[in-house]
Amino acid sequence: MILVDSSVWVDYFRGTITAQTDKLDSLLGREPLAIGDLILAEVLQGFDSERDFKAAQRLLTSLLIVEIGGREIAVQAARNYRLLRRHGVTVRKTIDTMIATRCIESGFDLLHSDRDFDAFAAYLGLRVV
Repeated sequence: MILVDSSVWVDYFRGTITAQTDKLDSLLGREPLAIGDLILAEVLQGFDSERDFKAAQRLLTSLLIVEIGGREIAVQAARNYRLLRRHGVTVRKTIDTMIATRCIESGFDLLHSDRDFDAFAAYLGLRVV
């Protein structure tokens, strides 16, 4: 299962062409994709027009929606953050730590374009697309 981060969805909906949006475009309708509940909120809150909001909502809610947090993930995310700090890496956003941890713990691959996830791949085994 591939979880798609907001960094890719934002570019996708803006029409920005990147390697990640091209990959997303090739996966839509062909591979099972997931979106985190917090990612869903992040992406949808960026739409100004109600029409665009509803179109994005239809697409995004057709995917598997994964709960990102919870007690175990929160505790493990804190452990992962602390481990990365010991390696000299400071993750800029707590939500990225939660997303990466959910992917690692659930065995999801992550499609992203956010450098904060690179350390999770390098030190904690996060699988990226």
